[in-house]
Amino acid sequence: MLRKFNPPGMVSSDIYHHGVEIKSFQRMLFISGQIGVSTDGIPGKDIRQQTELAIHNLYNILADADMDASDIVKTTIYLTDESLLGDFMENGASSLPSHPSATTLVIVKALASPDLLVEIEAVAAK
Repeated sequence: MLRKFNPPGMVSSDIYHHGVEIKSFQRMLFISGQIGVSTDGIPGKDIRQQTELAIHNLYNILADADMDASDIVKTTIYLTDESLLGDFMENGASSLPSHPSATTLVIVKALASPDLLVEIEAVAAK
């Protein structure tokens, strides 16, 4: 169903693909930005915990839609500080799909609350 593109002559990466084509699909799911908060609304204590919670929340939405991580075709990740990138990559790389989707990572000044460090939105197709 998905064809992933990493053309010759472009920098290759183990953490994303340059393009993802949806050849045919029955439905698409657009997932709003998921933040690193637990079910009680309390943010994780650090970037590692917030990353884990954000991905967990993302996967809960996929499961509720009868989808899973392999259906993700695009993710956009927002971090509030570039110094968080290493810990995010260490935690996120093992939790996100092993064959990653097209991905954009953006360093932003702030998210909706000063306690939030990461937000992940996604598009899935099945």
